[in-house]
Amino acid sequence: MARALIRDSGERVDEAQDGDAGDLSRRLRLFPATNIVVANMIGAGIFTTSGLLLQELGSPLLMIALWIGGGILALCGAMCYGALGAAMPRAGGEYVYLSRLFHPLLGFLTGWVSFFVGFSAPLAASSLGFGEYFARAFPDLVLWGDPGLTGKILALLAILALMLVHLRGLELGARVQNWLTVGKVVLIVVLVVFGFSMGQGDFANLRRGAEVPAGVAGWKTAGLSLMWIMFAYSGWNAATYIGSEIRNPARNLPRSLLLGTGVVILLYFALNLLFVYAASPGELSGVIAVGGLAASNLFGGWADTAISSLIAFALLSSISALIILGPRVYYAMARDGYFFAFASEVHPVSQVPSKSIVLQCLIAAVMVMSGTFDQILTYMGFCLGIFPIVAVIGVFKLRQTRSDIRVPLYPVPPLVFIAASLAILTLAYLERPVESTIALATVALGLPVYILFRRNRSEVRE
Repeated sequence: MARALIRDSGERVDEAQDGDAGDLSRRLRLFPATNIVVANMIGAGIFTTSGLLLQELGSPLLMIALWIGGGILALCGAMCYGALGAAMPRAGGEYVYLSRLFHPLLGFLTGWVSFFVGFSAPLAASSLGFGEYFARAFPDLVLWGDPGLTGKILALLAILALMLVHLRGLELGARVQNWLTVGKVVLIVVLVVFGFSMGQGDFANLRRGAEVPAGVAGWKTAGLSLMWIMFAYSGWNAATYIGSEIRNPARNLPRSLLLGTGVVILLYFALNLLFVYAASPGELSGVIAVGGLAASNLFGGWADTAISSLIAFALLSSISALIILGPRVYYAMARDGYFFAFASEVHPVSQVPSKSIVLQCLIAAVMVMSGTFDQILTYMGFCLGIFPIVAVIGVFKLRQTRSDIRVPLYPVPPLVFIAASLAILTLAYLERPVESTIALATVALGLPVYILFRRNRSEVRE
């Protein structure tokens, strides 16, 4: 029997049971769903931000503590989203939750931000990370005498290849995703185990570095750093975007979020400890390709090439996951009339939203050529931090009408997530007002677009 939710706008929305997922079929079990969470989380962030964090913070111990704190915050979010996903197991994630619990405008705005920032920009960033690491591993591979252009072309080729894979269908895409994710996790585990057991490092590096900034300046720096870290953790909610394609979502969706997030917290802690063990704060400060530097210090110059190649391979998993997830949001929006109609079309053979996949990859390709990764890290982090707060507030609203909604340790996880996320955004705004204002402007630009789609939607219904 279908459940009904009442929107603030007065519209009645029938929330279908498990079996009614529109045109998308439920094929994913717990393992591939968890893999997608892990793959979407472990991307360019962990392999590129630690050097930037040390440059800002100065203290390796504080940096590692913030990575742990960010993991706990992501775990709180995963607990809340698990409850939301079990109650509304549909493709679209936050778009579905905000539309049904609050108002279609909020759902549209989170989808609008996801289109540019939530998926396309991280897809471009992960692809650029792949290009940088691949070019570092093979420095003689220079096209037209321009190393920077070489990295961008490699990034475009990675997007194109994985786009073609996922256009073939979810089953093939899931198999490729599973192998890429397993390979990524194995790489990190092997690097950590051999790095600590056989590498030439020094735990004394943990006590080195500059003093932690004092007063308000220190809090602002910590807030900005946590926002960057949360960008690296973004993806803890990944399984909610494919809720229509997960078997037994009431059970498997929450478990995939918790398992995936827990695994990544452990891997991130181990990796950052290894980075600091391998190199002094001074060496790491400001370095983007921290994985290659750490490998070189631990094992010698040959390892730089080997590890950089493997990290490039690992980033393919992140690119793949983003190509799976993002188009499902646009698909859900288009089905509700709040995005271009073609985005809701499902290929009759492959049963995937093929036009949405192509659209997102084209946007990401444009971003790759503009070289925006290091320029919009703060911008991405701020944008991505806004709507999860509203979605988690929705847990309190949902529990008023659904007695079966379960959040472990309720109400601690949603309260911690909301309070900490608001503090991070406030401190980050004070530290980087320009990028944060641009992020808010991006959200505001969605308002007239929403009005346009809503008007067209009304005309079609008439």
